[in-house]
Amino acid sequence: MKFCFLVEEQYRHDGMPVEVIRQLAAWGHQVDVLRPGGSLLRLTEAVQTSGHDAWVLKTVSGGPGLTLLEAAASAGLTTINNARAIRGVRDKALAAAVGLSHGLPLPVTYAAALPELLLEIPDSEYPIVVKPADGSSGRAVHLVSSSHRLAEMLPELAGEGMLIAQPYVPNSGVDIKVYCIGDEQYATERRSPLHPDHAARERRVPLSAEIAAIAAQVGVVYGLDLYGVDVVLGPNGPVVVDVNDFPSFRQVPDAPARLARAVLALASGAVGATSAAQPPLGAAPVHLTAGRTA
Repeated sequence: MKFCFLVEEQYRHDGMPVEVIRQLAAWGHQVDVLRPGGSLLRLTEAVQTSGHDAWVLKTVSGGPGLTLLEAAASAGLTTINNARAIRGVRDKALAAAVGLSHGLPLPVTYAAALPELLLEIPDSEYPIVVKPADGSSGRAVHLVSSSHRLAEMLPELAGEGMLIAQPYVPNSGVDIKVYCIGDEQYATERRSPLHPDHAARERRVPLSAEIAAIAAQVGVVYGLDLYGVDVVLGPNGPVVVDVNDFPSFRQVPDAPARLARAVLALASGAVGATSAAQPPLGAAPVHLTAGRTA
């Protein structure tokens, strides 16, 4: 088979997707690599004359790769993950609205185009977690103790674009990351970015039936096949705090081979039923004040 991998500059030497590309090539498949952030592309020619069986995206949130992937999808080409699904989860405000409207255990979510608007959040919701709606890799995630502290942070938040804020879910300082590869699930435990002084090291952990079911539901709700789910164990049970398309898959045994097999299966149409079940993104309002789970 023939694949086109869209890889941002910061991932060009990263194990994911470099090792997946090497594995596919070792099995005799052709892989072309496009670097959308460092190439002048003739979009019509790149997409409409493509002979690739599938296009795969590994880029930063907000990077140019997603636009090219969506162009490929609009031309009827297979994309991994579903291009519309990627757009849905990379907009964290939209992802929260869709997830809550479909019964996922997410915290109540506020969204604001201007940081000063977050000052309207009731004092009873504090402490809160504030982060960019298009953030990734833990960038600019803040645990804010009070409205007074938020007011002090306004200049720091001014350049981040759309922001979301969620009440902090009390937890042990450890996140559970569930990596999902088609129907396979692998769980790791790692230090929360909100608790940088915690001594936890990333390691494989058993996956409970409850969290496994939530992770599987995430794939169905958002239409993803290769993804990660960040979960914290709050006083009222597991809470989803983030969803990522094509994450690092650290600690997954034989990850390159497993991912390569999944890419082959998705390209051939053997799996990927989650994408067909994708809900109409944006069907629920972005500003949410009901449905709190923690």
